[in-house]
Amino acid sequence: MSKIDKPFELRNFLPYQLAILADAVSRATAQLYLDEFSLTRAEWRVVAALGDNPDMTGKQITRITTLDKMQVSRAVKRLEKNNYVARTEDSIDRRNKVLRLTDVGEAMLAKIIPLVQEREACLLEDLTLEEQEMFATISTKIRTRALAFANSDINSQDE
Repeated sequence: MSKIDKPFELRNFLPYQLAILADAVSRATAQLYLDEFSLTRAEWRVVAALGDNPDMTGKQITRITTLDKMQVSRAVKRLEKNNYVARTEDSIDRRNKVLRLTDVGEAMLAKIIPLVQEREACLLEDLTLEEQEMFATISTKIRTRALAFANSDINSQDE
């Protein structure tokens, strides 16, 4: 019996397994920045993205974080209100607004990073170093294949 001939079981369906895993890991980590800094998961993703890549537009943040446009917009508004993020005019295209962490946002990020790195280490502690490397390799291969399908599907819709 080939893999395709197997009866469908949701619990064994790769997209379902990955969604459950991602949600569980995200929830396990989210409590850290929610309790200490009152950040939502979307706000954390925006802050982390800006920490890695200063001076990004909302559209760029959407691409990097996989959040939708509205989630990024709401997160940015709240982060601006709390003085974690500042918005400036893009020098290349004045229609765009560029986002950057403020000094307060950078200080907060510097406090959060060790917390989430420690949680990450705890989540991975049952895996050997070899298993962690294998997981990273497998994840990259699946992501690359999935993105190729997604791009192919998008391109075929344009035709």
